Amino acid sequence: MIFSKSSLQIKFWQLLILSSVLITWHLASRSLNVAFFIGEPLIVLSRLVDWLFINRDVYIHLGVTLLETCLAFFIGTVGGTACGLFLGLSPRTSIVLDPFIKSFNSMPRVILAPIFCVWFGLGIWSKVALAVTLVFFVVFFNVYQGVKEVSPAILSNAKMLGANRSQLLRTVYLPSATSWVFSSLHTSVGLAFVGAVVGEYLGSAMGVGYLILQAEGTFDINTVFAGIVLLTVCALSLDALVGFVEDKLMVWRPKNDDTQRI
Repeated sequence: MIFSKSSLQIKFWQLLILSSVLITWHLASRSLNVAFFIGEPLIVLSRLVDWLFINRDVYIHLGVTLLETCLAFFIGTVGGTACGLFLGLSPRTSIVLDPFIKSFNSMPRVILAPIFCVWFGLGIWSKVALAVTLVFFVVFFNVYQGVKEVSPAILSNAKMLGANRSQLLRTVYLPSATSWVFSSLHTSVGLAFVGAVVGEYLGSAMGVGYLILQAEGTFDINTVFAGIVLLTVCALSLDALVGFVEDKLMVWRPKNDDTQRI
């Protein structure tokens, strides 16, 4: 197992900051006037325990939200990667489509939610469609930039060695875009959750976003925070999974020199 002195110090400071925030939150919530706005951490914890271990009624809602998020994450990533590669390798087409892409990207995607509800109904696909619009452009622009950042010298050398277009794509363009893709995926995880939850806010009978909306309607701030914590943990878990896959696929990256085995 690999540990490093610096990584242990970082973990210590991270835990210290988290503990300080929780203690401050707990002390501030001793005032009922303040607790009305920020909730109470112990009650938030009890809501989570009730959801997860006692009544266990949150799993069906969490399953819906995770399904919407994962579908949007997958569709947006595949679509963004494919379009980024295509336009990165087709300069003329990218010039023609450039104003349309920039116009759609600059549009606040949340305003599309009512349209998607009309098109796809109040089921999961309207939430997936909204989340896809958030994920797609993050991945697309990163892949597009990654393709354009390929070193001309590497391309020239590969062509001199007789590499055809498909070989250039497999051995030059894709490896160059890989680091950009994974960089975008860490951002896309949170955006996929945002799209799914916002869609549930605007029209749904299931999902964690629906639970949060119901709690807001009754001014139950503790349940709202419980939902936020639950979604945050899920987002961090999915981000950690992306990081794990990234470490397995990008083995060429240099490791930190200050690590030591114990």
